[in-house]
Amino acid sequence: MKFYNKLVRDRIPEIMEEHGKKYEIRTLDQEEYIEMLHQKLYEELREFDAASEENQLLELVDMVEVIYALVKSKGYGIDDFESLRIAKKEKRGGFKEKIFLISGEE
Repeated sequence: MKFYNKLVRDRIPEIMEEHGKKYEIRTLDQEEYIEMLHQKLYEELREFDAASEENQLLELVDMVEVIYALVKSKGYGIDDFESLRIAKKEKRGGFKEKIFLISGEE
């Protein structure tokens, strides 16, 4: 049996069962869950970096799913997150202009 020791999406055990695969799972407590979400975000970033151009969008979807789970784990809603994102974008801008800062005074 292969050992994964990682956070997986909710339907993974169901999918494994449908394919006749045996598995072992447990439910994390809140502290473990947040720690595993952090690890999962780094895992998804590494997968994005390693992905082919055509698979990068799928990896971004996975990253957003983990980010949304982190937002909810902190007691906020997606609307709270989006409001903050939009407010910050309005105040400081986005990345549309592709500006690369070379130097500047602190």
